[in-house]
Amino acid sequence: MKQRIETQQRKAYVIRLTTAQLIVALAGMLAAYPVAGIAGVLSVIMGALVALLPQVFFIQRLGILHNRRRSSSAVSLFRAESGKFGLTVALFSAVFVLVPPSNPAFFFSAYVAVVLMHGLTPLFMRRHRTLD
Repeated sequence: MKQRIETQQRKAYVIRLTTAQLIVALAGMLAAYPVAGIAGVLSVIMGALVALLPQVFFIQRLGILHNRRRSSSAVSLFRAESGKFGLTVALFSAVFVLVPPSNPAFFFSAYVAVVLMHGLTPLFMRRHRTLD
C-alpha cells in the first residue's frame, strides 16, 4: 500500500513538473512573438524541446510513470542520468548545426526557464500530513 502511494506521489510530481514546464514554454512563446515574431517563437520552442526531451527520456528510462516494479539501483539511475546528459549534448549540437536558432537569447532563456522549473515545482506540490 505504501509503495502505491509513493508511486502516485511520484506521478503527481512528474505531471505537475511537466505541466509547469509547458506553461513556462508557452509564456515564453507569447513573450517572444511581439518582439521577434515567428522566428522568436521557434527559438523558444527549440530551447524548450532541448530541455524537455532529455527529461522525458529520463522519466521513461526509470519507469516513473509505469506501474511496473522500478529498479532502484544506483546503476540504473546513473545510466538514465548519463543518457539524459548525452541526449542534451546531442540536441544542443543538432540545433546549432542543423537549425541554428534565429534568436539565441530566446533559445537559451527558454532552455534555462524550463530547466529551472525543477527547483520551483516543489512549491506547487501540496503537502499532506499523515498521522503515524
